[in-house]
Amino acid sequence: MAHNNNDNGAVMNKNKIMMAMVSISASMSTVVLANSEIEQIEKESGKAIEVITVKGQALSRRNFSYSATEITSEDIRSKQVKDINELLEDVPGVSIRDYGLGGVASSTIIRGFGDGAHGGDLGVVIDGVPLNEANSHADGYVDLNVIVPLEVEQVTVYRGPVSALYGNFNRGGLLALETRSSGNYADIDISGGAFDTFDAQMAVGNERNEKHTYNVAAQHFTTDGFRPQSDVQRSTVSGQTRYKLSKKLEFGLSGRYHDASANSAGYVTLAQFEVDPYGIDHRVKNDGTEKEFGTMRADVGYVINQDTKLLTYAYTTQQTFTRWFSRGGAQAASWRQREETYDRDVYGVGTNLNGVVSFGTYDLSYVAGIEHFNEDTDFQFYENLDNRKRVSTAEFNRRSTLISNAMFAEADLNVTKHFNLSLGLRADQFDGECERLGAESADAPCEELESVSNVSPKASIHYSVIDSLQFRASYSEGFALASGFAKFASGAQNLEVNEIKQYEAGLFFLPTANVELDVSVYDIQSSNEINEVTQGEFINFGQTTRKGLEASVKWQISEQFEVRGVFGKNDSEVESNLDLDLLGKEVNGVPDHTATLMLDWFPSDRLRLNTTLRYMGDYFINAANSSSADDYTVLDLLLSYNINVGESSKLFVRVDNVTDEVYASTVNGLGASPGSPRALYAGVQISF
Repeated sequence: MAHNNNDNGAVMNKNKIMMAMVSISASMSTVVLANSEIEQIEKESGKAIEVITVKGQALSRRNFSYSATEITSEDIRSKQVKDINELLEDVPGVSIRDYGLGGVASSTIIRGFGDGAHGGDLGVVIDGVPLNEANSHADGYVDLNVIVPLEVEQVTVYRGPVSALYGNFNRGGLLALETRSSGNYADIDISGGAFDTFDAQMAVGNERNEKHTYNVAAQHFTTDGFRPQSDVQRSTVSGQTRYKLSKKLEFGLSGRYHDASANSAGYVTLAQFEVDPYGIDHRVKNDGTEKEFGTMRADVGYVINQDTKLLTYAYTTQQTFTRWFSRGGAQAASWRQREETYDRDVYGVGTNLNGVVSFGTYDLSYVAGIEHFNEDTDFQFYENLDNRKRVSTAEFNRRSTLISNAMFAEADLNVTKHFNLSLGLRADQFDGECERLGAESADAPCEELESVSNVSPKASIHYSVIDSLQFRASYSEGFALASGFAKFASGAQNLEVNEIKQYEAGLFFLPTANVELDVSVYDIQSSNEINEVTQGEFINFGQTTRKGLEASVKWQISEQFEVRGVFGKNDSEVESNLDLDLLGKEVNGVPDHTATLMLDWFPSDRLRLNTTLRYMGDYFINAANSSSADDYTVLDLLLSYNINVGESSKLFVRVDNVTDEVYASTVNGLGASPGSPRALYAGVQISF
């Protein structure tokens, strides 16, 4: 694929990624204790180290005192997914708007926030390493394709800003992924089908001895797509190794590398969608994306005593991402093509203490720590390209730097056998700078970001009336900085953060041994919203309310039949805004209702048929609420056959969109992007 003017930069970024991986490994090795000290510790304690705990895992528990959904590796494999997004629509109240632009992140809708992953409404971390891009395409942008589904041990979806362990972008919620870090296994998933789609994944884990383990995973995915000019290819490899230097000290090193490219058919106008939904507008040029991503993390874990562990970690992320995108008015004779290029350098360090303290009959489990990161983003933006060729001065050619320092603490106290109290507190401080790297035509601000601070408290309770009836309630706060280059404007330096406050209550009920019900209600207030009054001058003014209900149910009808369902309802309202015409309007891009119904039938020990019916409600596509996208319902089928009873090796056939429903997976002011027509896939899963 031709990439004018950027080839040298791509080579340099490859070198930067590899050099960063080597340097962080070397620097972290200096913290290892001398052998004589290790032996002395072993003799004095006689205690063995547990597996290193990444930030946040210390407080894992069966019954959350706030709404969170856990998705296990078994769940992931049973769905035969090609990317992580396919899992999230099984979470109550969560839905996905797929832009259908090759290599561009979809939007995750959660708790009334419509710009998760494609923007800053959803925090995402993998093994404690943030994946959100602080200053990229949209603040908080996340590409989940850098993750191999088969490498994931567990996904936890926290709904709302309930976690004290992560700060910026943790507004509508948090997606915390933990990779497989132990065990002996070898898994291979291979599938292919419609539109010349091919997906191959592998994951291997080996406990070589009681001291040394390693885990590796890889994925290669290609497709021609169901529209013209919509082919995609991506390859990812990840791995980690852990070594017990003693019974008290353990060292871990992990990393991943991702390379992807795609062509894009872009949007079609709403009129074109009615006539030829899977076509391409003749005004779209050779749009697409190219991406290279690498990250490395090193951990040192130390067991202070049997109840206390200390973890110190450092990580780096190096990335280059370029997007070419054509757009213009529906009646325009020609469309403009633009280029956005983001080169990111991220470095972070932190330490946290995990422990359990007993007060008589009470047990207090806690995690507390500090962290620091520095993120540099070189941004180049060109307009009016001639088929990816730059023909004019850059509109933007600048480097933005965001520096963050944070302290956090979270604790669980089992007050009684039935009552649990959880408290959290997080303090964040940000500063940074912006500098122009060369000629640019934009007059957007590019100055110093003066210090911005915020403290976010969290509190929740969990009460078990009886084992089959449990109540929970929580209060949590989150925040948002000024978006984009607004944060680097002199007229924005005295602003407070956009405050987000969530009130939530829920219950878990087992009316019978075969039925599970979980329900939650929430009220989220977003205040001190940041608005521009004149060019370069900003104020805190604006408030939006989001209220909703989320529910999930599971009914084991018999040994052969199981029904599961999730439902979400959201109401939003703009309560104050500089534009008085927006008062009383709803948040655009967020459906009022979403629902998923899943039926599993096991006619024999070897055979399983899964039917999934998914509903996406209508939503407004502009702030004025004058236009909306239609609702739609999609039916999917999955048939799997166990090669050996009791084993996880399977053959499977999957049919997406069985009824060949014609629908738009996203609609916005630029046009519509169609969802996939009926598609047949088949594959095999093998475990050794």
